[in-house]
Amino acid sequence: MRWQDLRRSGNVEDRRGMSGGGKVAIGGIGVIIVLAIGLLTGQDPSEILANLQQGQSTEQSAPRAAGPRPDDKTADFVSAVLGSTEDVWDQIYKANGSTYQKPTLQIFENATEGACGSASSAMGPFYCPADYKVYIDLEFCNQLRDRFKAPGDFAVAYVVAHEVGHHVQNLMGLSDQLHQQRGRISEKEYNKLSVKLELQADFFAGVWANHAHQMDNILEPGDLEAALTAANAIGDDKLQKQSQGYVVPDAFTHGSSQQRMYWFKKGFETGDLNQGKFNDIQ
Repeated sequence: MRWQDLRRSGNVEDRRGMSGGGKVAIGGIGVIIVLAIGLLTGQDPSEILANLQQGQSTEQSAPRAAGPRPDDKTADFVSAVLGSTEDVWDQIYKANGSTYQKPTLQIFENATEGACGSASSAMGPFYCPADYKVYIDLEFCNQLRDRFKAPGDFAVAYVVAHEVGHHVQNLMGLSDQLHQQRGRISEKEYNKLSVKLELQADFFAGVWANHAHQMDNILEPGDLEAALTAANAIGDDKLQKQSQGYVVPDAFTHGSSQQRMYWFKKGFETGDLNQGKFNDIQ
């Protein structure tokens, strides 16, 4: 991926070298995040909650150690990808007579605290609609390469763009509509809606890739395949098979590998938001 000349976003909070602890009391949106994002790492949500509860009893903050860090290049890359998503969604919103409200991306290590509660790096990257922030521990980039066998810069870019896609859904009011259904419909029906939300975020990531390549010629040979490999690796069916040995489609919250690849690719091939309306996702 050709990213070195991309504009770096000014909406990045770098909390590397700082610790955010505290006993985790997760409810509402936080529970949804744990259940949904837990699948991204292949962990049982109850295990994630247990790990989070082992956090420190008080939140502590310490200044970053001076000098360069091994993951500084990755942090720079993530900032460049966020800047690209800002430019693309700015353009899309302006074309539709509106103004894009940019999210903030927080880079943290191990644990952090936000409007959705305390969070552990075990949750993987996630978006919190309550504070308009994308959260990522850069160690996930290594896990994507080593554990999920999805190497390449563009695999990471796809994940960031997917989380930004959730921000766009939040601006559109779709996230609230889903959360309001919690407890009003069966778990099976709720999971179906959750899958549609995730697949649309994949579609939005594809739309970003389409427009970003037109604007800045970012794609190199193999980049699209890297994103599709990542989408395939984090499908619910594959994660369930790895974690429990069998697949339960009714428990899907993110979509199958095939679905995730399909909707990312459709977003990339069309670049047209009208091709990925929520009610049309399946």
